[in-house]
Amino acid sequence: MVLEAFSPAVREWFGAAFAEPTPAQAERWPAIASGRHTLILAPTGSGKTLAAFLYGLDRVATGPAPPLGGRAAGAAPPSGGDGRASPAA
Repeated sequence: MVLEAFSPAVREWFGAAFAEPTPAQAERWPAIASGRHTLILAPTGSGKTLAAFLYGLDRVATGPAPPLGGRAAGAAPPSGGDGRASPAA
């Protein structure tokens, strides 16, 4: 089933809110869950936004917390507004 990639809380919410995934969601969630790039081409109102963001939001909400005190990987250092790193305090 397509919803198996989601946490129990999201599966429960989705089942209470919607009868079933739209074709756009059902066809793309497996690719999104596996980390592959995907393009969702479907009419307005077909659930594209939910398809694109729900898996990522679920991972943020249920995944491990980032380490305390560190920057996110790839984050730019603080800037003084001119693009240069701020001087050490």
